[in-house]
This record gives sequence, C-alpha cells and structure tokens, in this order.
Amino acid sequence: MFLRHLAAPAATAITLALAAPALAQDAPETLPDIALGAENAPLTVIEYASFTCGHCANFHNNVFPELKAEFIDTGQVRFVQRDVYFDQVGLWAGILARCGGDDRYYAISHMLFEDQASWAQGGSGDEVAAGLRRIGLKAGLSDDQMTACWDDTAKVEQLVATFQANATADGIEATPTFIIGGEKVPNQSWDSMRSLIQTKLEDAAPAE
Repeated sequence: MFLRHLAAPAATAITLALAAPALAQDAPETLPDIALGAENAPLTVIEYASFTCGHCANFHNNVFPELKAEFIDTGQVRFVQRDVYFDQVGLWAGILARCGGDDRYYAISHMLFEDQASWAQGGSGDEVAAGLRRIGLKAGLSDDQMTACWDDTAKVEQLVATFQANATADGIEATPTFIIGGEKVPNQSWDSMRSLIQTKLEDAAPAE
C-alpha cells in the first residue's frame, strides 16, 4: 500500500476512486477553482497540471514567473491551476497542496514543483512520504496537519471527483494542457504562449 505512514482505509478509498469514476448518484460535491489574479481580468488561463509531471515542473519553474509578472500581476490574466491525478503519488502531493487552505495552495504548489526531483523520484512509498512531509514542514504544516489531510477520505474523494469532472469536460489527456480564453492548447514555449495571450487580450478588448 502506498505511503505506509498514512491510514490504510484512506489509501484504499483513494485507489478505488482513481480506478473508476464515481457513480452519478454517489458523486461527491466538486470543489471550486483556486484562482490567482484580478477577478475582473479580461482573460482566464487554466492550466491542467500533475505534480509528478516533469514538463509541468519546467513550466512552473521557468515560464510561470514570466506569465505572472507580465499578465497576472498587471490584472490582465486570471490564472487557475487544476490538479490532474494520473497517478497516486501525484494525488498525495495534490492533497498536500490543499492542506494549507486556499491562501497557501499556490505557495505549496510552487514548492512541490521546485523540489520535484527531490521527492517524486523516491524509490519507495516511504521515501516519497518522507519527501512530501519535508515539503509540508517547510511550508509551515505540522505532521498532525498533514496526516489529518491525507486521512480525510471525504475531502480526497472531492478532489478526485473535481479532477474527473473538469478533465472530462475539457478532454484532458496530457499535462500540462492549457485553456486560454476558452481555447485548449498544448504545452508550448513562453514566446508562443505569450503571443497567444496577447492575441486573446486584443480580441477581448472593447471596440473603440
């Protein structure tokens, strides 16, 4: 069983949740997006990302700072990261990212991507667990907080249901995948993404 330090019933429930979509009549409530940027920004950029995806880590470490400085911090883009759980390790990292609440979600996400090589490549569940706990402690979470989050089966089922609903609606098959102004686009260079964002912003600008 993955992550020996965590409760076996929770791990079992998550394994089953990842294995097949929940039946409609039993489906947990989905969770709202956690967004960065002005609520009235003219353009929304959604990223589907997995915490175990190397290309996602490259985007967050090398491209996202440019996107944030030029478009998010200036009020032109509202950014939403939607977690994708293609594997159990990525799910446990996603639970950790949510463990500090909405206000700390992006800070913990950044730490997970920045240090991905140090925790995601563990040779065993114990090594991955220890790596994730180090990230959590660095983020100011206690061991008890992290254990409580990983043991919260109802919340985990909500996270999985949210992932399944969003990824199905947008036809997500790989990460990172972006929805820019309603258009689904694959991973690409910053220059290409910047050009597309500028075009979308021009299209969204009110006619004079």
